[in-house]
Amino acid sequence: MVSFLEERAKNIGGGGQNIMTDAKSVLNMSITVTVSAQKPPAPHGYISISTKRLLHNLEINAGARASVWVDSMRASSPTHIKSTPDDQGAWNLHHPSALEMFEQIIDASKGKQIIMFLDYDGTLSPIVEDPDRAFMSNKMRKTVRKLAKCFPTAIVSGRCRDKVYKFVKLAELYYAGSHGMDIKGPEKRSKTDKVTEHVLFQPASEFLPMIDEVYKQLVETTKSTPGAKVENNKFCLSVHFRCVDEKKWSGLAQQVKSVLKEYPKLRLTQGRKVLEIRPTIKWDKGKALEFLLESLGFANCTDVFPVYIGDDRTDEDAFKILRDRGRGFGILVSKYPKDTNASYSLQEPDEVMDFLRRLVEWKQLSMGA
Repeated sequence: MVSFLEERAKNIGGGGQNIMTDAKSVLNMSITVTVSAQKPPAPHGYISISTKRLLHNLEINAGARASVWVDSMRASSPTHIKSTPDDQGAWNLHHPSALEMFEQIIDASKGKQIIMFLDYDGTLSPIVEDPDRAFMSNKMRKTVRKLAKCFPTAIVSGRCRDKVYKFVKLAELYYAGSHGMDIKGPEKRSKTDKVTEHVLFQPASEFLPMIDEVYKQLVETTKSTPGAKVENNKFCLSVHFRCVDEKKWSGLAQQVKSVLKEYPKLRLTQGRKVLEIRPTIKWDKGKALEFLLESLGFANCTDVFPVYIGDDRTDEDAFKILRDRGRGFGILVSKYPKDTNASYSLQEPDEVMDFLRRLVEWKQLSMGA
């Protein structure tokens, strides 16, 4: 049988890679409880056909009408999501709180190795107007550090890997930046105290010159739109419109599309109040999750329990992978009902921190039992 790593090279079309050979060494903290595992009790989420079709059409057709893009841009903003108490209640039945269902989640994970995957913005840090000031709290950093001592832990972000590392400041984690297109393993120190880095995978290296070129053009083109901010995330670009007057959204979308029409090898997608430009390769956060599981030696194992926590539309690729695998689960961070493949929900980063703390406490108790 062809492994995921072998098949990956055929599907993504190039790019350098350097797979770390000692990734399994971080897995000395495996769970030893042997109670039979159960699947999470909550039914999995869903994606409505209309929304799914809209997103698909937007991604494959950067020339979509500006009005369609503006409708999608509005939909990405929680302030535009209208829901009744009945809607919220029905959504909560399908995506119950991970805190309220904690014991059931633990029962489902018993006898398996938990591996944690965490988005950054909106998950470990609050969403802020200035993306350069999306700092995580010291309490959250302390919690994630403890988490990584108990379980292999990865940060999977749309941010540039170096930038998200500067926010998190924890060398013992895996980092998958640029929506998983830039993956690095934990730093290790030799006996001479020399730090060594292990770059696992960079499937879009050949696109770097093109992305830098488009970045410069977007900065110049969008500077006439007050509040717009273009962020270079190395293997992808982000055009933030959180601080842009809604009346200017249509013009901003047109500006971005006018630049991209000359670059058919780049595609335009969307996150939370951000337009994102990525290479047209078959790679996303879901593929990054699969790659990390493969690198850690858990690709086809039944005794692994991945947990992915994220708040963004781009996290849905990872949620879907876990749903389709039938092992592990996704947790959506949102105060509002959303179409999602996640099984559970948390409302905000503070609840994420509470959930991670409970995981750490449970692990420490199970090891001492």
